[in-house]
Amino acid sequence: MKGKFNKKIFIILFIIIFIAVCITLYFFLKNDYKNSQFGNNMSNKTLKEMEEYILNISSYEAKIAVTVESNKNTNQYVLLQKYTSPNISKQTVLEPSNIAGIETIYDGSTLTIHHAKLNTSTIYENYQDMFDNFLWLNTFIEDYRVGKENGSAKVEEKNDMLVFTTKVKNEDNRYVYQKELFVERKTGKPIKLIIQDINKNDIVYILYNEITINGLQKEEVLAFKLQ
Repeated sequence: MKGKFNKKIFIILFIIIFIAVCITLYFFLKNDYKNSQFGNNMSNKTLKEMEEYILNISSYEAKIAVTVESNKNTNQYVLLQKYTSPNISKQTVLEPSNIAGIETIYDGSTLTIHHAKLNTSTIYENYQDMFDNFLWLNTFIEDYRVGKENGSAKVEEKNDMLVFTTKVKNEDNRYVYQKELFVERKTGKPIKLIIQDINKNDIVYILYNEITINGLQKEEVLAFKLQ
C-alpha cells in the first residue's frame, strides 16, 4: 500500500511540474514572439509612422555619454536620465567622479538638486524652465514638433538610420541652432543626438549607450520621495 501511495504522489508531482514547465515555456515563447514582431513592425513602418512614433514617446530611461565642446575645452559626462510625460524627470551624474552622485529631480513644479556624497539638497519651488535643457530627448521632440509647424523640421533615411533634423529658433540661446537625432531603423531606438551652432559646428554630442522607450511610470522616476 505504501509503495502504491508513494507512486501516486510521484505521478501527481510529475504532472504539476510538467504543467508548470509548459506554462513557463508558453509565456517565454509568447514574449519572444512579441519582441520579434515589434522589431519587424518597426522595420516595416513608413517614415511618417516612424516620425509619429518618435513624437509620441511618453517616457524613457537612458544612460548617455555627453561631450560638450567650447572655445576653450572639451567636457565629457556620463548621465542617467529618467523622464515621463508631461514633465517629470530625474537626472543622475555618473561621471566625472568629482560630481558623481549629483541628482536633478523635477516633479512638475519643484526642482530638487541633491548631492548624494554630501547628503545636501537645494529646492526650487515653482520652477518652470527644466525642459529648456537641451540634454533631454523630450526637449528635442518638442523642438521637432515646433519645427514641423514652421517648416524647419524633416526626417530622412540614411542607410540603416533615420535622421530627424530641426532648426531651433531661440533668441535667448544663439549658440543652439540645429539638432539632429539619429534613430536606428530596425529598433526605433535613438542612437545619438548632435547639437550644432549657427556655423554648423558640433557643440554637444550625446550618445545613447542604453535606452528604454515608454517603459516608465511617474512613481518610478520619483521613487526617492516614496522611501
